[in-house]
Amino acid sequence: MIRHISLSGALACLSAVILPGAVAQDIPELGSLENYVPPAVQHLTAETLRVYEAPEADQGVAVDDEFFYPVDNSTIGKYRRDTGELVDRFMTAPRGLLRHMNSCYARDEQLWCANSNYSLTPMSSSMEVFDAETMEHSHSWSLGLMEEGSLTWFDDFGSDRIAGFAHYSGNGGLDYKASEFSGVVVFDNEWRRKGGWQMPASVIERMAPYAASGGAIGPDGLLYLLGHDLPEMYVVARPTMGPVLVHVATIALEAEGQAFSFVPNNSGEIFAIDRRFGLVRHIALPAIGELPNEAMPFN
Repeated sequence: MIRHISLSGALACLSAVILPGAVAQDIPELGSLENYVPPAVQHLTAETLRVYEAPEADQGVAVDDEFFYPVDNSTIGKYRRDTGELVDRFMTAPRGLLRHMNSCYARDEQLWCANSNYSLTPMSSSMEVFDAETMEHSHSWSLGLMEEGSLTWFDDFGSDRIAGFAHYSGNGGLDYKASEFSGVVVFDNEWRRKGGWQMPASVIERMAPYAASGGAIGPDGLLYLLGHDLPEMYVVARPTMGPVLVHVATIALEAEGQAFSFVPNNSGEIFAIDRRFGLVRHIALPAIGELPNEAMPFN
């Protein structure tokens, strides 16, 4: 049997399935939105808590509960945090197998260090691991040639790793890739690429013609970066959409770039260097204010 339903009956059936109180949503008109404007950058100031002398403090510094470890290409010192006393040192031939150790971080009685062949090209990089107690080299993992650039820093990122790669406009750079090609890459624990982000233009401009020499995820889940020579730290957040990091804060501090490490107590304090005078500085960073809507922590 075929049933015929009138138009009025069909409308009655349709109205019966619409939820009470439901209204049509406003649809934005094409061309009604203005071009995107990046959020305002917070400008903050850090406080220096203590200063140590360390002639190895040329590329960066790592820190654990008892010691700090200044880095200079093929040399790592080991100093007591309480007294500033030098207790040990790793050294290997300059401009050799380890040409440019740029940064290290301390985990589980080991030092994990980023090494590259800077300022040679083509660029190649490796991770070098040391026993923090004996200061002996433990093992190495080479990334080989990388189009991402020279590895300058890396950090834990959940079960993965997050890493910074540098390109340079000038010495150590490539003709076809200047400093704006520097970026951040995520790897799994076998160093297989999983993703990454581009640096925001406002940070690239401040670091040019170099790139980020140091980087680490802070206790607040944001990514903190130091460039090559300016006494300021850049704080970036993960974007809610798209491939470009969001610049949320710039912090003035007594460290002219290079690599740094967070003190492992979730205090937001860091150890950084002043390479001109061979100094290591213990610095307290200020808290970052509310993030803009388009930014979120990495964790």
